[in-house]
Amino acid sequence: MSQIHPHDAATVPEWIHALAEEFAERPCVASDDKTVSYTDFDRESGAIARGLLAHGIGKGNRVGLLMGNGPQWVLWWAAVSRIGAVCVPLSTFLQPAELARVVRHADLHWLVAVRNFLSRDFTALIADALSGIDSGAGPPFALPEAPFLRAVIVDEAQEDWTRDADWVIDAGRDAQWAGVLAAAENEVHRDDEALCIYTSGQSAEPKGVMHSQGSIVTKAHYLRRMFDFSADSTTAAMMPFFWVGGLVMALFPTMDAGGVTTCTERSTWASGAVIGRSTAGSTTAEQHTRQYANIPALGMTETFGIYAWGRDLATPEYPIAAPLDELQQGFELRLADDDGNEVADGVRAQILLRGPTVAGRLQKVARSDAFDVDGFYRTGDLGVRVGSRVFFAGRSHDMIKTSGANVSPAEVEREISAIAGVALAVVVGVDDGARGQIVTAAVLPESGAVLEPADMQRQLRDTLSSYKVPKSIIVFESIDEIPMTPSMKIRKRELAALIRARIDAAG
Repeated sequence: MSQIHPHDAATVPEWIHALAEEFAERPCVASDDKTVSYTDFDRESGAIARGLLAHGIGKGNRVGLLMGNGPQWVLWWAAVSRIGAVCVPLSTFLQPAELARVVRHADLHWLVAVRNFLSRDFTALIADALSGIDSGAGPPFALPEAPFLRAVIVDEAQEDWTRDADWVIDAGRDAQWAGVLAAAENEVHRDDEALCIYTSGQSAEPKGVMHSQGSIVTKAHYLRRMFDFSADSTTAAMMPFFWVGGLVMALFPTMDAGGVTTCTERSTWASGAVIGRSTAGSTTAEQHTRQYANIPALGMTETFGIYAWGRDLATPEYPIAAPLDELQQGFELRLADDDGNEVADGVRAQILLRGPTVAGRLQKVARSDAFDVDGFYRTGDLGVRVGSRVFFAGRSHDMIKTSGANVSPAEVEREISAIAGVALAVVVGVDDGARGQIVTAAVLPESGAVLEPADMQRQLRDTLSSYKVPKSIIVFESIDEIPMTPSMKIRKRELAALIRARIDAAG
């Protein structure tokens, strides 16, 4: 592979080689127990990549990562990306039923995990999610509930159905695999799919957002320039890498500059930080923090993070977000009605986007359902054009945004409805000063049933990630108490206001 500068790289393998050449022994990723230099990053991810190839993993195969932020996560992501396979970051909050749905929906071929993370036993989680995986038959597995899954890799493999990293690396130690890896990297194209990030969709099913090799490096280059990251930058990853924010607001632009990303086991989106906060002594990183805090922006998983910036803060007329004054280079924005027609000034309409880091597709969603005939992605966000400016005006669907995480009401409603005695469950977001919104539920009991909110929340913690469990559950005695339209559709805004009032009244 010919050598280029990191800022000119168009694929992840080009980028990794160029970073190692340019920044060599400078630290790349650090945690409490390990620091990986750019040279280490290239060498160690290459060893894993050779093992993947030797075990039959190649372009297009899906490899899930179930682990917290740290050098291990970054090395496995790099190894998978170098051979043109698709990395699928998995939330460390997943409960067994959620993990089973994502493993199947993503068509995972391998699942790579750490044994323990923040007091959770991930091998137990995997065994609970995939019945029969611990039967002793495998790997390779033959599981109807996960038809493409062939192996589970764990850092401390103890069960007969798990393998460890040495099993992977040892398979690629023969000299021939170095040549195979080099040839494989040369066949990786910028439009090849590289990353599938899961986020809550408008239905109860998981939504996999597919990004290309080119999306990763393009966004890294863009944000490195935008915020003037440098080789002196030290960025603390305050958001998890399994969501887009941790990748594009910390890891990738810092790498592009030759800086170091520091990770802790408890990296979380709930830190209140828009960018990972800097460590002491790094003036440049402190400037980044101030810049991110002061510049209003708009982005989503499907655009691989921020795509629009405002020159001003939100206005009283449009208080939700800043105007979309500056778009990422190459982006185009349209405001269209339900028929796809451009709307006049002052008309609220859906924001449609096309650009270099817009997702290529959504996993198992027909392209025509997500994109228009001209290739513009239907964001589900609403905007209003006022003169030369476009203002964000809300969302056209019922997605709940709580502490930076998306929650699908349909998914939570399904789990509540499975609780004995529940006749009806309606989940809505209620405005909250600290979190943006909180997840709440209105529940109607079956005749004669007694429902206790605390007990319901306890049961839901066994089936849902903690941030999806409603903070408040209001039990209504009659359906007449729930605001409805004449056609018996629930008025969700009125219901949210009613729940807010009851929360406030309860103190």
